Parts: sequence; structure tokens; C-alpha cells
Amino acid sequence: MEYRQLGRSGLRVSTLTLGTMTFGGEGIFGNLGDVDLSGARRQIDMCLEAGVNLIDTANMYSTGTAEEIVGAALGDKRDDVLISTKVRMAMGDGPNDAGLSRQHIVRQAEASLRRLGTDHIDLYHVHEWDGQTPLEETLEALDTLVRSGKVRYLGVSNYAGWQLMKALATADRHGYQRFVANQIYYSLESRDAEYELVPASVDQGLGILVWSPLAGGLLSGKYRRGQQSSEGRHLTEWSEPPVRDENKLYDTIEEVVDIAQSHGASPAQIALAYLLRKPAVSSLVIGARKDEQLRDNLGAAEIRLSDEEFDRLDEISAPWLIYPHWHQASLAVDRFGPADRALHG
Repeated sequence: MEYRQLGRSGLRVSTLTLGTMTFGGEGIFGNLGDVDLSGARRQIDMCLEAGVNLIDTANMYSTGTAEEIVGAALGDKRDDVLISTKVRMAMGDGPNDAGLSRQHIVRQAEASLRRLGTDHIDLYHVHEWDGQTPLEETLEALDTLVRSGKVRYLGVSNYAGWQLMKALATADRHGYQRFVANQIYYSLESRDAEYELVPASVDQGLGILVWSPLAGGLLSGKYRRGQQSSEGRHLTEWSEPPVRDENKLYDTIEEVVDIAQSHGASPAQIALAYLLRKPAVSSLVIGARKDEQLRDNLGAAEIRLSDEEFDRLDEISAPWLIYPHWHQASLAVDRFGPADRALHG
């Protein structure tokens, strides 16, 4: 297992992270999986044996149950791993049970600490944008949690590029703790993040954590052109991520399958290995409803793509250049820096 610096922080994280959205299986999360406490213990042990040192969860996964399972499953192994959790989504029906107000952040941080059975959260993400709460209030509350020792590092997830930059500028202006991680959706199925979020992360020194790096299973190899998978979802049922170009998706999958065969690996391992070569990517969050899926995904840490294989995948999955990127590709390429190259190569 390789370990990478998380952005400009001093924290080192494994290139694969255990995701826990499948833990608990309550409500809508039952559609993703229902890993119970014994199953969580098995998966955590598998990950620890493979060298994984980061577990990612969120307060809203199964309305707190996932955090409870993580805490109980870790037990005396708590100090062997880093724990990431999140705040923002609704945790009740009250007017202050969602968002990024000081009230909600502090209350939910305390609740997460209780559920996880720990005295600190290693990496605390804001889970989504809140356009109704002043950034100064959000960032001051997060800064207080870090200075109190209840949180070690801060992360952001699902922000637009301008929202991320506004938050970082606000933190810098007031001397608040900065985000060191940016957790985003990023995969061979959709590389939209390369328009703004990957370049911003390169430029601002944020380590990228990738959620759903297999596009919800689309890149597992189960879904092929003209074939219906015997398990999982139908393509017409996919909404996260939304599939906008089926032909491009299937062309990409065929390339992934072909490269996988030459490696004697699974398509999922190839899709993961590709992302680990992208700029600023620190770790991929992998979760599974079945132990064998997790075991297969962990094997991606051993895959090394050749430059030719990487370029094949890069070309087949390349995002359209939207404005102003096509204009800059025509007239500004002579002045591109490292952040620009995150999209333009």
C-alpha cells in the first residue's frame, strides 16, 4: 500500500480508503448494502491487513448507524486508523437539523464523537454547500473544533469551484484553519471535476479523496454494451452519477476490460489504478456490500498502468472542453501551469 500526503498537510493517507455508506442499511441506504457489525469487523480487518489507514463515514449514513458500527467495529483498534466523517445533511426534521450553521456543526460534531466512541475526528468534512449560512460562521465553528482538539483536519465535499475558492479565501482572511482535503465524485465515467475542482485542488494544495471511483459500479465490468447484468441496477435507474452519454460509457468500459485482460486483473482494479495517476489524488474511497468486492478493489493498490494504457483510458474518457477551456487550449497553452495541465494534460 502506498501512502500519500493529504494536500499540503502533514497527514499521510493510504491510496485506498474504506467507505462505509453500505454500513447499517437503514432507509434509502438499504439499496446500497446492509453490512452489519460482524461484516464491518471483517471488512475493517481486511483493510488493515492491506495497509489501509483511513475509514470514511458520515453522520447521515443510515442516520448515524454507520458511525455507530464503525466505532463498535474498531474498538481498541481506533488508534490504528484515521477516521473521516461529515456534517451538513439533515439529521432530523427541525429547522436547525441541517446546514452549516454553528449550531448544527457543533451539535453534530459532538454527536459523531459519541457514536464513533472517540475523543477526536481526524478529518471532518463539510458534506455539501450551504448558501444560506455566512461562510465566516461555518469556518469559525470548524476552526474552533480544530483548536479544541476535537477535530484534527478539515475537508470539503461537493462544492463548486467558486464556492471552494470563496471558502479558502475567507479562511485565509480570518486566519481560520484551511481545508486540506477535497472529496469529490471523479471517475472514468465522468471527469467533470477536471474543469475546476481538480485544478483548484492542485493550485491550492488540497488532497483529493474520490467518492464513487467506480461510478456506483458502472466500471466494475458487469455492465457491457448489449448485455443486461444479472445483478445490480439497470442503466436507466442510475441517477448518481447520472449517465449522460451511454455510447461513451460503453466505449470506455470496453477499453477498461481490454486492459484488465492484459493484466490478469479485474476491470474495477484498472479503473481505480487510472485515477491514482491523476493529479492531486490522495486516496480513493472504496466501499462494498460484499467482502469479495472489497477484496477485489483492494487489489488495485498493486496495479501499475503503462503510459500507453493510461493514455488510452485518458483519450477515450476525455471530457468535452467547455468554455473558457477550449478558448484557452487554443490561445493560452504556451502559458499553462501545473493546475491548467490537470485538465489539458
